[in-house]
Amino acid sequence: MGKGKSKYTCSECGHESHGWMGRCPGCGAWNTLVEEPVVTRPLTGRGNWALAAPPQTTSGNSPVIKLSQVPAEDQPRLSSKLSELDRVLGGGYVRGSLVLIGGDPGIGKSTLL
Repeated sequence: MGKGKSKYTCSECGHESHGWMGRCPGCGAWNTLVEEPVVTRPLTGRGNWALAAPPQTTSGNSPVIKLSQVPAEDQPRLSSKLSELDRVLGGGYVRGSLVLIGGDPGIGKSTLL
């Protein structure tokens, strides 16, 4: 449980509020907001993402292989119509891939995009 945070829920319509009010803004009923504690997970370690369960694989453990042992697959490429960019990308964009454009300030990343 968190640091004593509460929410107020209307017993008539279910409207939730962070503070108590005499009249429910949802249905207009008087004195129907009931205080309830807000349950939160404590932040420990490196944040909430670190507390999540690891992703499950269907095939079990995969063997670790060197990058040089990964088979190269020839994929159809889409031209960017910019010869230098196509050269850097190995012939153009691969459908479904992601390209990260990085570099020093002022070298033309935004202009390129």
